[in-house]
Amino acid sequence: MSLVINHNLSSATASRNLTQSYGALNKSVGRLSSGLRVNSAADDAAGLAVREMMRADVAALNQGVRNANDAISAIQTADGALGVIDEKLVRMKELAEQASTGTYTNEQRVIINSEYQAMASEITRIANATDFNGIHMLNGNLSKAYDGTKDEGAMRVHFGTKDDAAEDYYDMKVNGATAKALGVDSPDLSTQKGAASALDTIDTAIASKDNIRANLGALQNRLSATISNVQIQSENLSAAESRISDVDVATEMTEFVRQQIKTNAAVSMLSQANSLPQMAQKLLG
Repeated sequence: MSLVINHNLSSATASRNLTQSYGALNKSVGRLSSGLRVNSAADDAAGLAVREMMRADVAALNQGVRNANDAISAIQTADGALGVIDEKLVRMKELAEQASTGTYTNEQRVIINSEYQAMASEITRIANATDFNGIHMLNGNLSKAYDGTKDEGAMRVHFGTKDDAAEDYYDMKVNGATAKALGVDSPDLSTQKGAASALDTIDTAIASKDNIRANLGALQNRLSATISNVQIQSENLSAAESRISDVDVATEMTEFVRQQIKTNAAVSMLSQANSLPQMAQKLLG
């Protein structure tokens, strides 16, 4: 190479290498300081796209767990109210049994019947008053088919990342538990015959109530299993997202040291290259 003073090609080469090494060093510092291998689309365009989709799915699954837990809370609210209704039905059965014997007069049965009707009214009140977050659980609104446009119909519990009925949600129907729905609003215990016929009616009501509670219990167990499954999905997706996104600190630290050495070397060589034209000046005297 000729000794010239107008152009310093060695300096340009050293400067270019310094720029590259310093850029790589900055990238390594960014990865180590953030803990992420992919900080921008330029780092890994395909990896960034996959990572962001995984992050969205993880967030959706975590919300799905909360949704399922809220549904369990709603079920427990309804089951607690049905437990109180059960007590009322037991008392109504006791009153019907009392009024069905011949040792009471019809006047006395009228008194017994007044308590029976009060119990029936209380069952209806409990059923209409039981709600979770403003959604009535036992008044019959949830016994209809799912609508999705109004606050009536089966409760759809959504826990998946899409909208597939086979994977992402299921509908929760709850039959009404008012006195009318259970069939205990019509019996009249003011006569011995009416009281005796009420016994079978109350048995049917108790069976209907138990059926509601059994369905709620089965749904709660199903939701618990669903929560476990969704949590496992979330954990596995988080692990996959970590493998794409997170930096391997040991590997990156090795790269950092390598680029640091190259940068220091490039700085030294640039300093030496910048002094080369001075050699030509010495020849000029």
